[in-house]
Amino acid sequence: MDQIMSAIAAGNGWLNGIVWGIPALVLLMGAGIILTVGLKGFQFRKFGYAMKNTIGKMFDKHEAKEGEITPFQALTTALAATVGTGNIAGITTAVTLGGAGSIFWLWISALLGMATKYSEVLLSVKFREKNANGDWVGGPMYYIKNGLGKNWKWLGVVFGVFGGLASFGIGNAVQVGNITDSINTAIQSFVPSAADHRMTINVVLAVILMIVVGIVLIGGIKRIGAVTEKLVPVMAAIYIVACLLVVVFNITKVPHVFGMIFQGAFSPQAVTGGAAGIGMKLCITWGVKRGVFSNEAGLGSAPMAHAASSESNPVKQGLYGIFEVFMDTIVICTLSGLTILLALDEATLNYGTQGTTALNAQALGTVFGPKLGALIIAIGLSLFALSTILSWGLYGTRCWEFILGSKAIKPYQIIYTLVIIVSATMNLSLAWDIADTLNGLMAIPNLIGVLALCPVVFKLTKEHFTGGSLRR
Repeated sequence: MDQIMSAIAAGNGWLNGIVWGIPALVLLMGAGIILTVGLKGFQFRKFGYAMKNTIGKMFDKHEAKEGEITPFQALTTALAATVGTGNIAGITTAVTLGGAGSIFWLWISALLGMATKYSEVLLSVKFREKNANGDWVGGPMYYIKNGLGKNWKWLGVVFGVFGGLASFGIGNAVQVGNITDSINTAIQSFVPSAADHRMTINVVLAVILMIVVGIVLIGGIKRIGAVTEKLVPVMAAIYIVACLLVVVFNITKVPHVFGMIFQGAFSPQAVTGGAAGIGMKLCITWGVKRGVFSNEAGLGSAPMAHAASSESNPVKQGLYGIFEVFMDTIVICTLSGLTILLALDEATLNYGTQGTTALNAQALGTVFGPKLGALIIAIGLSLFALSTILSWGLYGTRCWEFILGSKAIKPYQIIYTLVIIVSATMNLSLAWDIADTLNGLMAIPNLIGVLALCPVVFKLTKEHFTGGSLRR
């Protein structure tokens, strides 16, 4: 078994180096630049308008018909997938392997990613269709097929395969692994001897997760939307408040940390002391990788949730894509990065090694105490990860449904639920690496479709703001 896992790790490492090489980073950042220029900086010019028409309407009542969910439920379903372990453990990894400067490149990828995600969501609503069950379905598979023509359906299938496989990695293995890791850390802070029963605890947690996920997935998009609508605001509030308190307690260090971020973005070794050879390439790569892993702009995943919205105006639903990236990366990921950089010294961060949630717990522990810090991380990360598992269960369903038809839905959901038990006992480092690779593979067919259809995005956006009644 060890030899097989080693071979898988080696093969994935080779493929990851290609997928996340310079060409892939250029494609992701380049797409964001092209869309930002074509939209004339829409995400900046209309930022206030986007916030007013998304989070500003959070408490407005919306009616959703059968097979639909409200615009806010579509947002929370997508946010449930994006606000996951990448916002906590992923940012810690970016900082320890890429240095403090990786946070700067994370911001850059997010600012450009706002235009990318806006475009993805807009296209998903524009080119969606009804499936055999009467549900709205959409996403890259559908805007490639319906937007570029049926001769391009093969590219949609390619995305579907990558997305369907990625659901087991980014949506399942990584999330489950981090839930078990954080909960074990919390339990051991209270009962040190629990370390001897780690595997038993993992299996028990996996069984509980399987039951919860199975019940929600069987209920379909309506039940997923209803759960995430309540779960996402609560989980985000708990974590944001905890991190803000750490920032407040270390307020005098904030200017220094921001200096580290900006200096480290262009001269990483000046901040890390050259630890493990951290240079510009590593700094940019980890910043962009973890930015994309966290907000999923360019991956084409979130559009599959937004396609089910009761909102018929593609531009209005697209605004939620801007808010998603802002909340996920600019707010939550930044707070994660600031928390560990403010609370932990260089020796504790141990640049050049892959950080774990234990560092996040330790950072919060400087304010709340070690036990409560570990407990906050365990609760926050578990809620983040659970919501991600549910949303990616939907994404995987949509991908395999596109390829194999509605008959594939139930078998996939059963397999997806059973994989949780495997994920709870899997090597977490390998799970992260495989998820990274599949993320990069998803982005390629999706961005080809988005860039090919960008004239549609530009046209609909212009019409929205010059069409009188459309602006309401």
